[in-house]
Amino acid sequence: MSDALISRRAALSGAACGFGHVALLGLLAGEGHAAAAADDSPLVARSPHFPATAKRVVFLFMHGGVSHVDTFDHKPKLAAMNGQPLPIAKPQFEFAQTGNLLASPWKFRPCGECGIEVSRLFPEIGALVDDICVIRSMNGGDQVSHGPALLNINTGSGVFARPSLGAWTLYGLGTANQNLPGYISLSPSLYHGGAQNYGSAFLPASFQGTRIGDGSTSFTEARLSNLAAGDHPALQRLQLDLLAQRNQNHLRRVGHDPRLEARIHAFEMSFRMQAEAPQVMDIGQETRETQEAYGVGQEPFDEYARQCLLARRCLEAGVRFVQVNYSYPRNYWDAHGDLRRNHSSNALKVDRPVAALLRDLKSRGLLEDTLVIFGTEFGRTPAAQGTNGRDHHPHAFSVWLAGGGVRGGTAYGSTDEFGYYVVDRKVSMPDFHATILHLLGLDHTRLTWRHAGRDYRLTDVEGSVVTGILA
Repeated sequence: MSDALISRRAALSGAACGFGHVALLGLLAGEGHAAAAADDSPLVARSPHFPATAKRVVFLFMHGGVSHVDTFDHKPKLAAMNGQPLPIAKPQFEFAQTGNLLASPWKFRPCGECGIEVSRLFPEIGALVDDICVIRSMNGGDQVSHGPALLNINTGSGVFARPSLGAWTLYGLGTANQNLPGYISLSPSLYHGGAQNYGSAFLPASFQGTRIGDGSTSFTEARLSNLAAGDHPALQRLQLDLLAQRNQNHLRRVGHDPRLEARIHAFEMSFRMQAEAPQVMDIGQETRETQEAYGVGQEPFDEYARQCLLARRCLEAGVRFVQVNYSYPRNYWDAHGDLRRNHSSNALKVDRPVAALLRDLKSRGLLEDTLVIFGTEFGRTPAAQGTNGRDHHPHAFSVWLAGGGVRGGTAYGSTDEFGYYVVDRKVSMPDFHATILHLLGLDHTRLTWRHAGRDYRLTDVEGSVVTGILA
């Protein structure tokens, strides 16, 4: 029988409603190698470089640019000088022209016992600030447009094709559950940076993230249904063995082929996923109280609530890294105009689900060793774009972390009185990534991969651990 008669992609596309094909597409995106046998899987759990405080990561990514001066970085001087020219020099490089200063439409209030000021945009997240470390001194370099900025925070480079943070994590630690992908990206945007945001680049293809959803259509349980193996798993096993035998024969003829090896591993992974994935993906197994806490079935929370609840179930099942994307074009923080409407709408959709996720992880004893990241590609200008919008601003912005060895109730670093520039304890993107790896027990200077004649790492040749946020 000719090899041409069997289409590997067609086989996986037709099985389990295509879920295996989703995993395969992720694995094929990069160059790499993977063993055919499960015992030789590159995803097998590995020991960290040193004792870790975090075993797993959930990255709540807010696509579009959340305004720091309207959320987690209160600037009374901005309100006092509303409508007046900025009395200091603006950055030499801006995405678009801006005018006079624009006060935040939202009041801030001290939250928790620590008293960190949080905007009223996030009442439920603010109530949990004692578990949160807000980094107010993030700096994204000169990546002032969405595509490079997304790649910068997700891969460490806005210019070159580099492995994603999740791929480096999987390469360093493997995963605890061989029946599920070790790295899942829920509803990522395919517009700014595309699959590179969760890709493996020159790392082995098995470390590529598995995409569920596309960021452009509603994220619902219907997308994840009917994943079971079907009525004849024994027959399917025989078919898979036949495919594996033919692939192995071809591999022996052609010699080392990392893409073919990754395909062989993908078939095995897809078969194993059919047994466990349907249970993990079925959020209907959760109690009514849990679903209501997240906002499942309630507008406007439902879509992001489902993603957050599914993320918790994946983490609990042994998935190492889950990214929960609030994505373009359906949901987008890019407030070039009508700031009040944009941020009010988006904050309302995520505040309750995110707070529920934190509470849920804590109640289950998972927050202690789960690192939660709430981040965005850049902030927004304190000066107005037009009359009521804000432009892109990578020069200073805020992210927050919780759990996994992070010191809660802490505000780290600061910006000037308008929120334009970092003035104390700047955190660069390499610093940010080095700190995440450190919490996972990985030394960013030792986590390297030989490629194109030199050793590469997530932080390239920079980066220092931000020890001030560690518990």
